[in-house]
Amino acid sequence: MSERMFGTDGVRGVANKAPMTAEMVLEIGRATAYVCKQHPNTRRHRIVIGKDTRVSGYMLENALTAGICSMGVDVYLLGPLPTPGIAYLTQSMRADAGLVLSASHNPYQDNGIKIFSRTGYKLPDTEEDEIERLITSGDIKDIRPTADEVGKARRIDDAIGRYIVFCKNTFPDQVMLEGMKIVLDCANGATYKVAPIIFSELGAEVVAIHDEPNGLNINDGCGSQHTEDLCARVKAEQADIGLAFDGDGDRLIAVDEQGRELTGDHIMAICARGYKQRGLLQNNLVVATVMSNFGFHQAMRDLDIDVGVAPVGDRYVLEMMKAREATLGGEASGHLIFANHHTTGDGIIAALQLLAEMREHNQPLSALAQVMRLFPQELINVDVEQKPPVEQIPELQEAIQAAEAQLAGAGRVLIRYSGTQSMCRVMVEGPEAGITRKLATDLAATVKQCIG
Repeated sequence: MSERMFGTDGVRGVANKAPMTAEMVLEIGRATAYVCKQHPNTRRHRIVIGKDTRVSGYMLENALTAGICSMGVDVYLLGPLPTPGIAYLTQSMRADAGLVLSASHNPYQDNGIKIFSRTGYKLPDTEEDEIERLITSGDIKDIRPTADEVGKARRIDDAIGRYIVFCKNTFPDQVMLEGMKIVLDCANGATYKVAPIIFSELGAEVVAIHDEPNGLNINDGCGSQHTEDLCARVKAEQADIGLAFDGDGDRLIAVDEQGRELTGDHIMAICARGYKQRGLLQNNLVVATVMSNFGFHQAMRDLDIDVGVAPVGDRYVLEMMKAREATLGGEASGHLIFANHHTTGDGIIAALQLLAEMREHNQPLSALAQVMRLFPQELINVDVEQKPPVEQIPELQEAIQAAEAQLAGAGRVLIRYSGTQSMCRVMVEGPEAGITRKLATDLAATVKQCIG
């Protein structure tokens, strides 16, 4: 393979095409099971598997189960459950690994595999590389346990209930949500069952939309990347807040009571201020990424909070958080990590922390969101067939330098490849929307000419 199988968030692609074929998924299961069996254990090794609501999940779940069992490791099937719920259950069930079948915010025809270690954290690159090496080398092709050494598979019927209790325990004990009306956009994805239960059991009046998955409608014009329906419904219902999750439930985008969308940066800024006020912001630090808005950095400076800047990808945010002992970190896209509550980004837990801030300050979300001003930002995705290093394309470098000169320090340009899709992302921030849009459009055209 010329490219690394694992991207920034696991293996991903069109279901039934390489690498997301049943045959390859079976091999990923075998290799993961083999790696897990190297961990010393006094009992049978076990791996948990969960998924989102894509129709291809049935096919790939069976292939993954077969691969794992063929290596003599038992499988516990959790069914449709948010990715962070699978991370939690991996740890609480003392499994050797947790595998998630999901392509997150991608359309239904895609699928992917994310792998969590026994600690509930995503696997480091080194272990992913070892799994890939085992697949490509064929070193384990002849390892075939027989008889009672073959793995078993069983379903865990109360997985949803366990995760519900875990999420509710992250909300302050003395606080309830009575009198609050919440609209939930479940993206026809993995949160469609658990999210309405959690918020209603905490006392809120819940209106759920896009909560009827059929295998084909996940993320289809809904969820954290398409909030038009949510914004309209919040206004129509005169709700206090709208909460949009993505297909696997690890992202959150919020909508205020006036129907205006807030970014992950807004949510981080609100929670960072509250955590600092209550002495919960460890090392006075928040970890963001290179995609975080200028306005977020300005807000943190005003609050005298330090900001660490990680590469794009929640795994890299978490790595920096662990290295620098930070409590809070995340991305503008809505991946938000509260390390005092979980080992990974969790849209429902992030929503509960945001609601706790609303209760703590007794203010509407629109007022809390004034903690930061969003600088105009234009993001254009350009489909590409290859990914040559951006810094080695002279024409593109000249265009970037010209755009930066025009911004004159009052904005920035960022051009990077997606870690999960064949796409180049062109992002420009500037002092005025029209200038920002024109610069981004011109740069995107240059990218398309040079790479597309």
